[in-house]
Amino acid sequence: MKLFKQHVKVPIDFNTHSTPGYGLASVFAAIAAGVDVVDTNCWWFAGGTGAPALELVYVFCQKMGIDIGVNMDAVAKINEKLKGIRKELELSVFGAEKPKPNRFAFSDTADQLFNEAVAAAKAENFDKLLDVSQKIEAYYGFPAPNELVQKAEIPGGMYSNMVAQLKQLKSEDILPRAMELIPSVRLSAGLPPLVTPTSQIVGAQAVNCAMDEKAGREMYTNKSSQFIGLVKGDYGKTPVKIDPEFRMKICGFSDERPYDTSKYTMQPNPELPEAGGVKLAENEKEVLLLELFPLVAKNYLTNTKKKAYETEQAEKAAKEAAKAAAEAKRAAEAKAALDAQRIKPITGKTVEAPLPGRILEVCVKVGDQVKRGQTIVILDAMKMENNITTDYAGTVKQVVVEVGEAVPANAILAEVE
Repeated sequence: MKLFKQHVKVPIDFNTHSTPGYGLASVFAAIAAGVDVVDTNCWWFAGGTGAPALELVYVFCQKMGIDIGVNMDAVAKINEKLKGIRKELELSVFGAEKPKPNRFAFSDTADQLFNEAVAAAKAENFDKLLDVSQKIEAYYGFPAPNELVQKAEIPGGMYSNMVAQLKQLKSEDILPRAMELIPSVRLSAGLPPLVTPTSQIVGAQAVNCAMDEKAGREMYTNKSSQFIGLVKGDYGKTPVKIDPEFRMKICGFSDERPYDTSKYTMQPNPELPEAGGVKLAENEKEVLLLELFPLVAKNYLTNTKKKAYETEQAEKAAKEAAKAAAEAKRAAEAKAALDAQRIKPITGKTVEAPLPGRILEVCVKVGDQVKRGQTIVILDAMKMENNITTDYAGTVKQVVVEVGEAVPANAILAEVE
């Protein structure tokens, strides 16, 4: 940090998470070295996968003679609101890995610990600073250092994403194995930096490998399109050269093939009838959002514009609500009837979804001849596109899903005979 301050003229903002146990000590060390800004969380949302607590940083800065310019009375009022919000989110967001801290209060014990932290920071005794900082967090009941995150060397946001995704899949039991696999998956993929988007790509693939292993399949049986792109070379050269044999296994060829920007086509930008006919992306900011994060941006922009349109059309919508409800009911009944006709009794071999998700694309139709390993559908799961292939060669007897349909794990996608 001192070198940054000596050679960089713009203000420096230090951001970190607390999951592996280094967060608070790192913030204290950065402050002592003259950093301009540090990122924190208010008490009830601090620690663990969050940033260190503002209150702890405030006490440290007071003892260092640094005025952070924050109205702590206002922070206290905010925390009262946040305490209630956290209680509402306890079951859905916070689990055993992030227990609720004790209420902030000062004591002789806490005062002594902060004095030791200040002395260690000034002396640049970072081992002592780390030890004392972890004692401060333990004193207030913040999560202990997570050894899984330490060993996997992953950022807190990546860990919290994995935990949330595995909860949705009801597969929390594979988290330790997925964390163990991250270093090897990352190394095989060329040791990419664990920042967005490559952290999510590596983490999701580690989960896929753990699920393959659990199901008795060879690892890398399930590969996301983004992981294939990373190994292929779409994201640029990796810090470590990728083994050609590994690239052959993942991509089907051994040579690196960088993304050809001359062949890039922009994301579709249709008009949205459900939002009054406006464009999905109407300005430069929205176009960039759609290009960078197409799946997320499409849903976000569609929903945002739809809500805006609905607000503008509130009076008209109220008059037509009864009519729309009746039409929707008839449409639902018609769809249910069509679905009942569409799905015939299963007599052949089936292609099933290995995990829950949403159908992005159906790649075959009834009557097609398919080979073993051929892609049947593309499934959006865990924020990744997954090619679902058939284990059997034969004729497609029926396809029982449609684009946009949400399917559970082990749902039948198609029948081959």
